[in-house]
Amino acid sequence: MYATRTTYLAAPIIALAAALLMTGTAAAADKTAAKKAPGDGELIASAMRAAPAGVAKGATIIAMSADGSMRTLRKGTNDYTCMPDNPETPGPDPMCMDKNAMEWAQAWMSHKPPPAGKMGVMYMLSGGTDASNTDPYATKPDASNHWIKTGPHIMVVGADAAFYDAYPKGADPDTSAPYVMWAGTPYQHLMAPVK
Repeated sequence: MYATRTTYLAAPIIALAAALLMTGTAAAADKTAAKKAPGDGELIASAMRAAPAGVAKGATIIAMSADGSMRTLRKGTNDYTCMPDNPETPGPDPMCMDKNAMEWAQAWMSHKPPPAGKMGVMYMLSGGTDASNTDPYATKPDASNHWIKTGPHIMVVGADAAFYDAYPKGADPDTSAPYVMWAGTPYQHLMAPVK
């Protein structure tokens, strides 16, 4: 899950969901194992920083185990799932998503079409790791993938195409205002920065 930026919801997160289907390389796993792993309390606190307090307090908290499987740290009471920061990425990127956004993220990670008619919301209020604004699967910047920096934001995923037509879709957006990331792909979504 923590092997690459795109395998963890980019979130832009898309920077999150990505974590559900990610697998790490042996080298990355060895490197991660060599570091002191945060305790469950630290992981829960990190995950809860992704969303507003009212959402986070009732969310299920999940984290990736060393073997790449997901484990539940805390069972929630609402339809949100939160994940802690990915220590393998340069910026803070805990995320929290509703049930529809989780399905969207699973589709993205599986390279499958997102479910139709299921708009979802993702929170990344601590920020997000930098990502390509044009390629949903880019793992590093290059001359053609329009790498951007993202700060704290909310994402709207799975909306009808007409919804996204109301927002800028340029390859090099003003990230201080709402814009569409991955425009023209099945995974386009609204990035709405928050302060």
